[in-house]
Amino acid sequence: MTSRDEPVPGSADAMARDLRLGRATSEQLTVAALDRIAHHDGSIHAFLAVDAAGAIAAARAADAALAAGRDLGPLQGIPFAIKDIYDVQGQPTTCQSRVQSGHVAVSNAAVVDRLQAAGAVLIGKLDTFEYALGGPSRDLPKPAARNPWNTAHETGGSSSGSGAAIAAGYVPLALGTDTTGSIRGPAAWCGAVGLKPTFGRVSRRGVFPLASSLDHCGPLARSVRDAATCLQVIAGHDAADPQSANRPVPDYTSSLEQGVGGMTVGVPRSFFEGDPALSDDQRQALARSEALFRAAGARIVDVALPGYRVFMACARLIMAAEAFAIHRDNLRGRLGAFGEIAARRFAIGAGIAEADHADCLRLKTQLTKQVQAALAPCQMMLTPIALAAAPPLATSSRPVVWPLQASPWNLTGHPAIAVPMGLGRGGLPLSVQLVGPHWSEATVLRGARVLERSSGWAGVRLPL
Repeated sequence: MTSRDEPVPGSADAMARDLRLGRATSEQLTVAALDRIAHHDGSIHAFLAVDAAGAIAAARAADAALAAGRDLGPLQGIPFAIKDIYDVQGQPTTCQSRVQSGHVAVSNAAVVDRLQAAGAVLIGKLDTFEYALGGPSRDLPKPAARNPWNTAHETGGSSSGSGAAIAAGYVPLALGTDTTGSIRGPAAWCGAVGLKPTFGRVSRRGVFPLASSLDHCGPLARSVRDAATCLQVIAGHDAADPQSANRPVPDYTSSLEQGVGGMTVGVPRSFFEGDPALSDDQRQALARSEALFRAAGARIVDVALPGYRVFMACARLIMAAEAFAIHRDNLRGRLGAFGEIAARRFAIGAGIAEADHADCLRLKTQLTKQVQAALAPCQMMLTPIALAAAPPLATSSRPVVWPLQASPWNLTGHPAIAVPMGLGRGGLPLSVQLVGPHWSEATVLRGARVLERSSGWAGVRLPL
């Protein structure tokens, strides 16, 4: 168990405290991160590119600012990394695809600007499935990320490098994207906290799109407080992103330790209890989460939702149609430059009629209203994110199966967070998911903090 006075080991919160107590400098933290990457990433492959010189320069600038009394906030001097579909001025945005060869970004993604303005130190760019969809693949320009808990197992995707970088202890914060679970899946399988905010809460400007109706940007983090602190920096309206919401941004960290006493937590059991993919370990993680919430003073109630398959089918059709529209020209003119999996998945969208896409967008609106109604008596819902721990690496004869329950909340835009809940019998991380009403990130973060504080996971670090 951890308290507010005991920062999670290896977290941005702990690093920020050390910086202000004079126990470390940003340059020391950055060099330590670079050394860890140099020693271990040859087998984990979390990073596609490391900017050591730029990181050290940024760290020295952060140290100088702190020494001069210019405190930019809790991320000043803290190392972070980003999925390589985010633009960084003057650097390639590869999207892990040969199609992107020669592309160099002319400006930063909006969230990169915000993090750097807050003094955070960018270490480099992280592995992704090709264009955030084509993976796990072994035919891309660079090797695919491996799960640091067991490199014979998958990381999840498409923010694969982001999950691996947190698990390996390279950085306490990484940015990912989430279209049908691509932040929360890697977080679940790699033992990280992964937050998909409400649709429109975080700007997507400067991030290569997959499906504009479903895409979300958000953090993977060492701790719940780190995720909240990162969201505090990156959230907010961006006039250059037409889908960015012009809403006030609350204080996400001030209420983190207030618990869930008096709250109601809904459990949509029909979503998962009859699913044969739900492992015994994961079932126990859900039961333990319920027990921890009850012990913390919350009331658990059952809630009814439409069948999970309806959400999944709707999200998949929307994603396929919108992804194909983005890549249509390159699929026709440069098909051989794509990896096999990306080419196959993008091609699915070619057969989807505009009327079917429009029908699914209408269904999306209906499902969103039904979820809002189900959430009305609750402050949050507890669900699985992964139905089992990370599977073995995919091979040509053994394609990977993704037992995730993530896409409903991309479809409806509700905030959702993956929270580690210990290790299964195979020594791989388990996780649960909390979902809240629109714009209720502060509440789901409070719930996540209760589980983190009570489960003992916060003190667990992977020894490499």
